[in-house]
Amino acid sequence: MDSKQYIRRYLTNFDSTRTGNVFTDVLVIGRGVAGLSAAAEAARYGDVVLIAKAGIENTATYRAQGGVAAVSSKDDSLQQHVDDTLAVGCGLNRMNAVETACREGPGRIQRLIDSGLLFDRGAAGVALGLEGGHRRPRIHHVGGDATGKALNEFLSENTRPFESVRCFEDCFMIDLLTVEGVCVGAVTYNPTYGHQLIWARQTVLASGGYGQLFRETTNPPGIAGDGVAAAFRAGACVCDMEMVQFHPTTLYIAGSSRALISEAVRGEGAYLVDNRGERFMGNYHPDGELAPRDVVSRAIVDRLGKTGGTCVYLDVRHIGGDKISRRFPTITAMCADFGIDVGKDLIPVRPAAHFSIGGVKTDLDARTSLPGLFCCGEVSCTGLHGANRLASNSLLEGLVFGGIAGRNAGLSAAGSRDSVQSFRIKNETPVSAKTVLDLADVAQSLRSLMWRNAGIIRNGDRLTETVEIIDFWSRFVLDKTFDEPAGWEVQNNLILARLLANAALRRTESRGVHFRDDGTDDVKPELHHYGYSWRNGETMPSVLNLDMEEV
Repeated sequence: MDSKQYIRRYLTNFDSTRTGNVFTDVLVIGRGVAGLSAAAEAARYGDVVLIAKAGIENTATYRAQGGVAAVSSKDDSLQQHVDDTLAVGCGLNRMNAVETACREGPGRIQRLIDSGLLFDRGAAGVALGLEGGHRRPRIHHVGGDATGKALNEFLSENTRPFESVRCFEDCFMIDLLTVEGVCVGAVTYNPTYGHQLIWARQTVLASGGYGQLFRETTNPPGIAGDGVAAAFRAGACVCDMEMVQFHPTTLYIAGSSRALISEAVRGEGAYLVDNRGERFMGNYHPDGELAPRDVVSRAIVDRLGKTGGTCVYLDVRHIGGDKISRRFPTITAMCADFGIDVGKDLIPVRPAAHFSIGGVKTDLDARTSLPGLFCCGEVSCTGLHGANRLASNSLLEGLVFGGIAGRNAGLSAAGSRDSVQSFRIKNETPVSAKTVLDLADVAQSLRSLMWRNAGIIRNGDRLTETVEIIDFWSRFVLDKTFDEPAGWEVQNNLILARLLANAALRRTESRGVHFRDDGTDDVKPELHHYGYSWRNGETMPSVLNLDMEEV
């Protein structure tokens, strides 16, 4: 960023002596599968405050259709799940994270079954779906294509009996509180109560990814990357920010938001056809429609360029409308809302941003580089997914590492003999004299810019242009103090977009979801991770330093 561009440590003004204060052993930020798993584990050791930006229906977990990948068949093995994850991750995975997730997954599934979650069953037991990149059926699903919804509701209900858990809804996490380089809680905002400071012995960040940076996305509106941006401002290292997975098949209806069409539909035998009715995936990958998601997304983009179409189509007519409606009732109903009969009509689809592989750098214990802060789920970057996420490994990640984060945070909090403390923190920023830009216009323009220049296919010239445009907007937005979520979200998005564009510019090779059409075949493979963090340690500098280092 321009050397004259300043960014504040905190986005809002507050004085801890004049603000409402809440105290807890563990603060959990986020109410998806990772956050709820963390809260349930942490509650075994002490008091927990769980804050949610919105209701569970607005979490990415709630919208997940496919299921949870885990080995439970005699024809499958943990090693095959590990190998599939590594193959799709294109060599950038951290082996220990992959082994942990695959090893712990079956136990997490069994625990859910023992607690009463009813996974779909077939003649031989639990029904297992097949998705792209998997050599064996291992996708556990509920309600056909309503796994995320069922899992989110089930975990929410199972968290309620814990008397030690307090849930604050409509609670926006503005920033993480730090004292001498240690995370001690968060600055929050609620429309009714205004600003509140939540002081905690340990904090677990599980606030989701940053798919809302792009115009076309499957993410709910509230999933805006706030946690990644706040952790970065607090001094935590963020990693692999250029790695964003685009789901190849989202329902394309002009003027409507992009709704996910699960990869499991292709696993059941659906074809992808272009606007001429011709199948094309066989020209791009031997696995056809079940190729890894990055391959299918780029193939669709290439096909659209060659045919001049605005979308391609999923053809499920040969499978039969009755079978599709039983296996995928949610998708069937969604299509019917737009007059599409899945038994007779083609389903229009195109790619959209879906999953943030990058995020806050986190180890196997869910610890970040910032003491006092744990991280899990899509907001984190453990290295599990490498350069491309294997289908249905996301809910798996939330269950496994959410549980690890909650347990370790709870144990750390319980090991402290001191009471939860508050500190005198006062942040007061002078009013900026610069022009006020239209925030809604900046937000929409940024999403279009990122989709156009930093989306499925990238190149150096356009990424350089993207950085320059973001820097221009930042000079007139990051210097302001806002008093509502809309302003904080735009500021967060500008920081995240700058991180992503700079990381994509730095990685000159093509790897997984990061594809450069200006790359060369003789580029030395970059089998390492790039991370961003503040160079001078615990103290926030006055200038935003975006130099990268290998982590």
